[in-house]
Amino acid sequence: MSQVPVKVPPVKVEPPAVKAAACRPLALAGDLRVALMYAVRRLRAERSSSDITDGQYAALAALANRGPMTPTALADDQRVQPPHMTRVINALVAAGLAKRDEHPTDGRQVVVSITDAGLTEVKETRRRRNEWLAGRLGRLDAAEREVLAQAVVLLRRITDE
Repeated sequence: MSQVPVKVPPVKVEPPAVKAAACRPLALAGDLRVALMYAVRRLRAERSSSDITDGQYAALAALANRGPMTPTALADDQRVQPPHMTRVINALVAAGLAKRDEHPTDGRQVVVSITDAGLTEVKETRRRRNEWLAGRLGRLDAAEREVLAQAVVLLRRITDE
């Protein structure tokens, strides 16, 4: 006996009701800040190695995204003080994830770049983070994902100002 497939309509999940007070800038700022903090913290847990810190990974990702930089430029990019960035670079070089080369025009400086092993670390961590987040987004319906897509545009606008 053949079975006839039964079509089950998707369950529409209504977005949670939001009170008008929660949309006021100060209240929304607090709620959004906490939600973003937890989201970032959870995403950071998805990485390919526990051998490097979040700050070291951030510097490594900056080198992958923007190319070789002087230690000062990398410190400025990451908004940290140069002595701290020197420690980060030392750890990345010791781990074989970054390397120092002579500056092409200024013999007093060095240029820091990512190694193949460092690029592998960045790519694998990004893959794990995207996979984790995509899994969570897959649990949402299309309307909820659309809201998040709109939020991405707004968050970029807020942070670019």
